[in-house]
Amino acid sequence: MRADLIIPDWPVPSSVRGLVTTRALGDMKSEEGRKRLRALLPGEPVWLRQVHGTDVVNADNALAGTAADASYTDKKNIVCAVMTADCMPVLLAHDAGEVLGIAHAGWRGLCAGVIEAAVAAMGVPGGRILAWLGPAIGQADYEVGDEVRASFVDRDARAAIAFQPARPGHWQLDLYAVARQRLASSGVARVSGGGFSTAADAGRFFSYRRDKASERMAAAIWLA
Repeated sequence: MRADLIIPDWPVPSSVRGLVTTRALGDMKSEEGRKRLRALLPGEPVWLRQVHGTDVVNADNALAGTAADASYTDKKNIVCAVMTADCMPVLLAHDAGEVLGIAHAGWRGLCAGVIEAAVAAMGVPGGRILAWLGPAIGQADYEVGDEVRASFVDRDARAAIAFQPARPGHWQLDLYAVARQRLASSGVARVSGGGFSTAADAGRFFSYRRDKASERMAAAIWLA
């Protein structure tokens, strides 16, 4: 087991490769961190300009810095990637390894439907897709206001189960619970991962909420 990487544990074909960096590999917004990451990959990652939205791009021909929060590919050695530091990286793969994708799911994108958009863009039935939920802020560490809860519940009343009361007007949000709901609504029933908290685990993860700093981890997925 490497201290600088997390390798997803999920039942995908051997041709599907993925990883998430930890703070031990460095800040992925820095050239030094990206150099270390590139040494582990078959090519330069397709870096997105993440805007907490729902746009999805085909990584085969996307320009670096395209404004989007998800990407997909069915080609070998094209690296789909996102950067996170409390938001959730969601890795997606066809169960026969024909296409894969990745989404950056903070609360805004998650609420707006970035996971559903990424699944739809892959062009295969949700029942043929596997998902892995990477390191994100955990419910015990993620307090949000009434307006955030209302945004989710107004879209889908079932999201109420992902919120636990904290103090008046505030709630503890379980991003993983909402992600599983949204995946299920897209037909994706085989979901692995979850159970992390970037804010609670300062030894392994950067956390914007904890540190108010700009460092980022990266999550990447590709077909070998």
